[in-house]
Amino acid sequence: MNKIFRNSLFMLTAGVLAVACADYNETNDFSVAFDPSYALPYSNLGAVKSYLNKADYPNLSIETAVDLKEFNEQKAAKAISHAAALTNFSSLSFGYSFMPAKYVSSKGYMNFMDLKSGLSLMESIGGQVYGSPIAANEQQSDDWFSTLTAPIEVQVLPIDDKEVDYSTMTEFTGNIVRDGSKVKTGIVENFDDKGNALRIPTRAKVWIVQDFPLDPQGYYTITFTVRSEESYKSEESIVCTFSDNVIMSGSEKKKYVIRPGAWQTVKVEAAPAEGATDAYLMIEGNLNTMLYIRNVKVSHTPDNHREQTAEEISDTIHYAINKWCDGLMQANAGRIKSFDLIDKAIDTKEKLENGKYDLKHSTEKIFWQDIFGSENYAPVVSKAASEAFVKYGGNLADLKFFISETGLEKQDRFESLKYWMDIWEAKGAKIDGINAELNLSYSEDPTTQAANEATLNTLLDNLAATGKLIRLSNFDIKYQDATGAKVITDNITATQRQKLADYYAFVIKAYMTRIPTNQQNGLCKGNMVDTSDPVGLWTLKDNDWVRNATYEAFCKALSGK
Repeated sequence: MNKIFRNSLFMLTAGVLAVACADYNETNDFSVAFDPSYALPYSNLGAVKSYLNKADYPNLSIETAVDLKEFNEQKAAKAISHAAALTNFSSLSFGYSFMPAKYVSSKGYMNFMDLKSGLSLMESIGGQVYGSPIAANEQQSDDWFSTLTAPIEVQVLPIDDKEVDYSTMTEFTGNIVRDGSKVKTGIVENFDDKGNALRIPTRAKVWIVQDFPLDPQGYYTITFTVRSEESYKSEESIVCTFSDNVIMSGSEKKKYVIRPGAWQTVKVEAAPAEGATDAYLMIEGNLNTMLYIRNVKVSHTPDNHREQTAEEISDTIHYAINKWCDGLMQANAGRIKSFDLIDKAIDTKEKLENGKYDLKHSTEKIFWQDIFGSENYAPVVSKAASEAFVKYGGNLADLKFFISETGLEKQDRFESLKYWMDIWEAKGAKIDGINAELNLSYSEDPTTQAANEATLNTLLDNLAATGKLIRLSNFDIKYQDATGAKVITDNITATQRQKLADYYAFVIKAYMTRIPTNQQNGLCKGNMVDTSDPVGLWTLKDNDWVRNATYEAFCKALSGK
């Protein structure tokens, strides 16, 4: 792709297309019309990132989250979004865009083309990317895990279950049904020189073998010898049902053809129907002539799979984390230097005996921590990811791992995170920082808003006290009126928008003052443009992005005003 670099976003001045000072990357795959962001009253503002004094805040990155696939596409409909991200933010987060569920097939094949494309573009313009979680509970490669931990195929031998020899019997005790009623049939003695035979009336259902052990997972072979009346010179056909399973062949019930004039062997191969409890083979469908059965044999091959042992599953999932990290870091080639190591592992319900929250666990899916063990979760992932990062050209001194968690404004959740981080680090995990996922609201009720601000300040003080690098993500603030009702984008007034913008500025300043400079890592905006909630720096009007008061608030707060 041919890149064209300009120091501009487009603006309209006195009806003439002109240039405003900002950094902008455009490709020849699309063109951008005039940028309505420069409409009054914010036409004198530059790019958001330009207001941060890097001399005073050398470690602070101003980021935004974008979807990786949309970022790569750069279609005209996404052009302004693409340009706004590159122009106004010093780093991008692709969020959950390159999680295992998106890149790993059920067979373990990995396709990182989207990631490579996005990283190549960012590398070409000198931009930075924050890495998606390496391990998480959601968006993992569940299909791959299922394949890896599936029962193992083993060698088994057939088992003989039952044999019935009607040539030596004088009485039949099995079931025969005709026209909905049970009828009697008998053993025909001295049917021929080979002995007796069981007679099968026309239009009857006859259970020719019953009462043998039924293995629900087994595959059965039933053979029997049969012939038609000697006087009948045409072919006859029958349908077989094995333990509630009507044997099918193609689009029709399979009909076994009985040739005239001689004994023949019929072989029925089938598994019992799901849920079947009675073991039997029933034949029916001979409409034109009676049939005679002589010898019946039943055998089955047990399921040739066994469940993997706990040790085998552990070995397999350890293999999986190493393969995932190897593929990810090969595609990365040392370009992404900061990753969420683990994402939202803390449970919100189950607590340990010490009062701290346990990690999340599952009986329905495979969670990494269920295999590695809660205490070894981060150490195992850290080791695999670090080794792969170095293997493919990364400098370990540049690599930063964060633990991502939400709800840290709640003290017990924050203390639980600290508890687990201490355990993980003691066992050798590399943990450089905390990525606190925010869930912020502004309230018109003064008491509620004072509590919101106090909660934020306590969160920041707690984070700072860890001594770790601190990153705030999902930096979107929703608006509530005095009753607690949500105010949506379509209804927010200019006065309300300004109050919301002022709270954005409050959060930015609180971060910059309460988190020591050497611990500051990044502020990541969740949405650049308003959704149904007024969370953006831009508002969408007639498909154009228009700067709003939050844009100005970001600029002023980052500049220290």
